[in-house]
Amino acid sequence: MADRRSPNDLATGLLLFLHFSLISTLSAALFSPPDNYLIACGASSSASLQDGRSFLPDSARSSSVLHAHGRQISVANQSPDAAPLHRSARVFACPSSYEFDVKNKGTHLIRLHFYPFSTQEYNLSSARFHVLASGIILLSDFGTSNPLLKEYLINLEEEKLIITFAPADRSSFAFVNAIEVVSAPKDLILYPARLVRSDDVTKFDGLSKQALETLYRINVGGPKVTPFNDTLWRTWVPDGEFLKLSSATETFTYGGRIKYQSYGASREVAPDNVYNTARVTRAGTSVSGSNYSMTWEFPVKSGYKYLIRLHFCDIASLALNELYFNVYINGYLGYEDFDLSESAGQILASPHYVDFVVDVDASELLSISIGPSKLSSPSWIRGLLNGVEIMKMNNTMGNLDDESSVILVSENPLRRGFGAFVRSLVCGFTLVSLLGIAFMLFLRWRAESRNHMAWSRLPVDVSHGKLTAESPVMPGKL
Repeated sequence: MADRRSPNDLATGLLLFLHFSLISTLSAALFSPPDNYLIACGASSSASLQDGRSFLPDSARSSSVLHAHGRQISVANQSPDAAPLHRSARVFACPSSYEFDVKNKGTHLIRLHFYPFSTQEYNLSSARFHVLASGIILLSDFGTSNPLLKEYLINLEEEKLIITFAPADRSSFAFVNAIEVVSAPKDLILYPARLVRSDDVTKFDGLSKQALETLYRINVGGPKVTPFNDTLWRTWVPDGEFLKLSSATETFTYGGRIKYQSYGASREVAPDNVYNTARVTRAGTSVSGSNYSMTWEFPVKSGYKYLIRLHFCDIASLALNELYFNVYINGYLGYEDFDLSESAGQILASPHYVDFVVDVDASELLSISIGPSKLSSPSWIRGLLNGVEIMKMNNTMGNLDDESSVILVSENPLRRGFGAFVRSLVCGFTLVSLLGIAFMLFLRWRAESRNHMAWSRLPVDVSHGKLTAESPVMPGKL
């Protein structure tokens, strides 16, 4: 006989669903960043988003101040279909900056929104400019013809954050549509990373002190996650575009509750919608001639270190301690015989993440692979991954773009020609003045030398008394 559920069972199930939904909503609402600046640049009124946030115009009185050198230029998008943050922009013909009061020192999320549109006076797609944040070069000689969101994680130790926009040359200009400055949760960057090299894996400390640029945020095996479903208002995209080895994989979706632990990943690290989907590899499936079961590849820029954060949540195993696998970063073994049950505190459906750091060579490609472990049991899965984040780390000069020094990039390009002329004029005048002073000192020294010779003492065979009696001038008096 078919199993029929009574109305009481259905009511109980509905109550449990509502209970878990309420817990999820309350947990998401717990995060309230001390610093939370949402600025609609060039706007005349507030811009409200579907995720519930409201961006204030940069002309409003607040703890953020716009320092525009020259006239303040705001432009409006005439397209009726433009999104709220794409309806206006602030244009800078000279180096200008936004200054934010920092209430809570530590790691902050900085998001810059660029949506190039055209007006009668400006075509924002033709802009070329530099962007700096508290002395760190975020963008150098930057321009875009497509909508773009740039996200950074920067550790702030001062009470002010200054974001500067500087045109790349005299004929260009800078622009920005919106700015977000948000205090990051304390547990967002917490533990040391695993530094992966060809010959060994060591500990990488000081990760929270690094400046980071988010390049990729991937929901593995699941759909797109929008800011509405993320407590830090992030977007996670599906992994299909980056998956290169998929013949042995399948997606898996979990309908139960994700069990966040006090010592593990929180909802601010990644939301439920990332952890309740995954890509898995079945036992018995393999790829001929490869140690990997599944591989993803991401284009990156060489010459930098990269932080790779892998999100795991065992939503597919039927029992604990049955899932073991290896993790490879750029072909190097980054984690051997990874035991997700042990890492997650012996609890299924409990999220956990691992941070890796790796150098990227001239290939400008970063690969992530999951392969079977020799400890794998004959369970039905032999590999699992829920999410991926890839962030560029600052170089040895402390910058995230270009090798130039901050002084050279932040110099006013509109005053370089005249400034160079003035500096040359001042230097020339100073040099001529120094030469003139030196010549005058030489003439004076020469005159003093002659006078000294004229009034020097007489030979020793002349008596002192006779000299005094015959000469009205005392010896040595000039």
